[in-house]
This record gives sequence, structure tokens and C-alpha cells, in this order.
Amino acid sequence: MAIWKSYRLAEIITEIEENKYVLPVIQRRLVWDEEKMELLFDTLLKGDSFGGIMVIEEEKESKPLFNFRPFTKDGEFISSRNIDKLKQQQYFVIDGQQRLQSFYIGLKGSLNGCVLYFDLFSDYNEEYEFKFANDSSKLPLQSKDNNNRIIPEHNWYLVSGLYERLKETHEEEQVAKEIIKNQNITDTLKQEYLKENVKKFYKNTLGSIETIGVSKVFINKSLNEVINRQKMVELFKRLNDGGTKLSTFDLVASILKGYAWEMEAFLEEIIKDYEDIGLSQENLIKLIFLLQDNPIKEMASIEEADANFAIINKERIKNTIILLKKFLVFSNLYEYYKEKNRSFIPLFFIAYHIYHKSITNEEILRYFDNHETGNPDFPLIKKWLYHSLVNGVFRSKGAGWVPYKTGIKKLLSEMQKHKCLNFPLTELFKVYTDYPIKFSIIFDTNNLDQLDSSFVYYLMYDRSQTIRIQDIDHIMPKSILGTHPNKYEQSEINSIKNFQLLDYGTNRGEKNAKPFKDWVTNIKFVKDKQAYLSKHLIPSDENIWAEDNFRDFIKERTSLILNKINHYVPE
Repeated sequence: MAIWKSYRLAEIITEIEENKYVLPVIQRRLVWDEEKMELLFDTLLKGDSFGGIMVIEEEKESKPLFNFRPFTKDGEFISSRNIDKLKQQQYFVIDGQQRLQSFYIGLKGSLNGCVLYFDLFSDYNEEYEFKFANDSSKLPLQSKDNNNRIIPEHNWYLVSGLYERLKETHEEEQVAKEIIKNQNITDTLKQEYLKENVKKFYKNTLGSIETIGVSKVFINKSLNEVINRQKMVELFKRLNDGGTKLSTFDLVASILKGYAWEMEAFLEEIIKDYEDIGLSQENLIKLIFLLQDNPIKEMASIEEADANFAIINKERIKNTIILLKKFLVFSNLYEYYKEKNRSFIPLFFIAYHIYHKSITNEEILRYFDNHETGNPDFPLIKKWLYHSLVNGVFRSKGAGWVPYKTGIKKLLSEMQKHKCLNFPLTELFKVYTDYPIKFSIIFDTNNLDQLDSSFVYYLMYDRSQTIRIQDIDHIMPKSILGTHPNKYEQSEINSIKNFQLLDYGTNRGEKNAKPFKDWVTNIKFVKDKQAYLSKHLIPSDENIWAEDNFRDFIKERTSLILNKINHYVPE
């Protein structure tokens, strides 16, 4: 049964500054945003419950169960420290990190370059208003809800300044009078509200009210260190049932860091440097499992061996990821992956193949330096990846299998047979066709609309422009084609053969629903017609630009699109 003791917020903040309260390595980074922090301060001043804090108590001169890091004052991640012996008694926070971080940043620091302000004219019967900003002049002067607020104006005051002045004087009335005098506030109602808000702020931060409950967990040092760590990680997992939930892979990361504290720096460093190609914490952990030939490992079966594998082989894993990024650059796919939310599954297997080559860690970094002059693997991997992407083999829906289950298992079983050999292009294509899934190495008018549209657009626009920054526009308007006497089918109208990528303003503004020929031939709308036709793969024959000749138009445009696909997708 937990024993709770209450403390004033100021006491906890002071001990955070003195590193008496710290964060064990199993804790994730700060995830709360400004809005959540602002609401927490409102909850504090209202006197509402915001949950207790649970800590592991570690004695002075002892070796802590976990390595730890201090609280951040500006939201930036701080790496954990390897400590053999504690210089003072410390409390390792296993539940309540986000709340304590929020109070510490709000009272003493900043977040994303912004500091916290308190509206001293807040309607304390309704809401205490707090806002983060990098400049108080950017905060609103008037409330949007003037009808319900007693005082329509805002009076934003720096929270850290208010906290420090109250800490110096412990006289909320004196501080309130100083502010009133300095701001020359003569209105009695405004004076009343300002005094009440300063009073509430003082009482709940520095005053007599003990707002934070802390429960201490004591460690039985007579038990094996590994057993104790497992017990604390299990407690950490159970505590996650409330508050801001960790994802499954956040929990896995916590377990791995519990086994080997070096995992924290390993995860942070690699993700920071390679998140531009989609390497998230989740994908890095999956890669660690995959490299050990275990494609779908359950969280409950995570072992110390997994953490040890990553730490022992961290240089080789990192070099493999460096080369993976080089591969994407050399194969002109970096811009595609940089757009985020692309399937990382094919990159798992490229990394797997590279990692298991019979070459040194240093040789991995240089492996594709000769990609244009005889590297045996590069053209095979490039062809496999291009064909996989254009066929949408790894898309979440419509591929014909479940990529993260069946797909990974089937491909890994084949990749395992070819460790240290050339990349098994033919065998992996056979996995696709034997399953079978929707896959073809020949592209024609019959299967064009079955291909992955996001990758087809990437190829159509010369591997640069993507749908994430553009609208998908009907070249010939569906409003005209849908009611046309020729009775065009919806499958013809809503086809990539009739789609182009346009900026939002053009698509929904000047072009909206205009007959294509009228629009494209008007210099007011299209100043460089030839450049426009070339960019969007529009047939140059003006006779087929009218909606009457729509079928001839899409036939010609299909040919142009297929030529572009075949130009970029390796044979």
C-alpha cells in the first residue's frame, strides 16, 4: 500500500533545481505541449486534483538502480548520466514526469523558445488563463469571449517573474500593489481581480497549500539488481494505465533502457540524425528485432539480450543506417521518403541485407561508393525497391496481404537464405507472385490505376513534387464530364489518367470547374503553356483538349505517364 505525503509546489521545484528529483533512464522524453501545460496551471490554481507523483527513493552513497538525467529547463532532451555512487539522497520519478516538467518549465524555464504568461485579469470564477509566447506583445489584448468575461481586457504577466518576486517577499498583497502601481491601474474592479489572481497563484505555488502528493517506493537492495529493475519497469508499465499513455514501443524502449542504460543515447542519437527517412523509435526497435531474425517480437518477451545486441553492435547498426540513407540519395528516393509516413518495411530489408554482408563496419560506410561502376547489389536493390513502391506492395490497404505481418515474415524467410550473398531480387519477386499479391513488372493502361498513386505522382513529376504539398486536381472537370452526353464512366473520370497536381489556390480558385481547353489556352491563367504541358504530362494535341474528346485525351495521356514510369523504374 502506497504512503503519500503532500508538499508545496515550491519545495518540489527547489529540489528539482538541486537534482534531488531526477528522471530514471526508463523515462521517455517530454511529450506534453504548451496547451497541456497551460491547462495544468489552471487546474493548479483552481485547487483541482491533478494526480500524485511516484518516485523511487535512492539513498546517499548508494549505487542507483537506474542511471538518470536531470529535468529539462527548456524542453530539450538531456542524456542520462552513468553514476556509480550518489552524492545525495535522490528521488527517481517513475510517474508524474510530464506534470513536474510542466511546472518546472512554466515557473523557471521555457518551451520551444516561449515562456509562460498569466492573465492577471482572469475571471477566477471560471478559468485562470495561461499562455506560452516568445513575446508578450503577440498575446491577445482582448478576450474573444467578451460577453461572459467580467473584464474584457487581458493583463499578461510573466509567470517566472511573478514566482520569483513572490518567493523573495512571501507577501502577495505587497506584490499585487507593486504591479498595480507600476501599471497605473486605477479601475477598482481590475485591481480586485488582479489581487485575487496574485493571491491564488501565491497560495498554490509558494503558500501554505500542499498541492503535490508524493509516494516513495523503496528498493530492497538485498535482491538481485536485474530482478529489482524488472520490478520497477513492471511498476512503470502499470502506472502508465493513467495519464499520458506511452505507446507500445515507448514501453519497449523503457524496458530496453532498463536493461542497458546506453540504449537511451543509442535510440536518441540515431533517431535524431535519421528521422528524415522515417526512422522513428518504433522502426529502430523493430529493426533491432529483425536483425536478430525475429520479425514480430512481442513486448512481453523483450529480453536483456535485445538491449545487449543493440549496444554491442551499435556501430554496425548505425553505419548500416548511414548507408541506407546514402542508398536513398543515390537511387533518387530520398525526397520521397523525406515526405514522412512512407512505409519503412522495404528499408528494413535493405538494412538487413547490408548488416549481414561479410564486410567490416568501416567497409559498410563505403559499400555504395561504386554504385555507378559495378556494385553487384545496388542495381538489384534499386530495382526491387522501385518495383515494390510503384506496385504499392507495402501500403496498408489494397496490397493483397498484411505488410507488417505476412509481408515481413515471408520476405525475412527468403532474406535469411541469402546472408552474405547478392541481394535476392528474383526470389523476392517470386514471394510476391507466389503469395499472390497485386504485383507486376509490366505497366500498361489496364493496371495503371492499380499502381500506388503517391509513388506514380512522384515519378510523373520527376521525383520531386508530391501530393503532400499539392491538391489532386481533375484536369478535365468532373462536374462537366459527369453530365456529358458521352456518358463517361466514373472510373474514367476519377483516374490518375485525368489527375494532375496543382497548388491549392489555383485548383480551388481560378481553375475551379472551368473547361480545360478554355483554361489552359488563356494566358491569364497559364502564362507558359508549353512548360505547363510538359510538367503535367498533357498531350500537346489541342484537338483532344475539349471534354467531347475526353477518351482520346486520356488514351494519349496514359501513354505519356507510362513512358515516365518506365523511364524511372529500372527494367
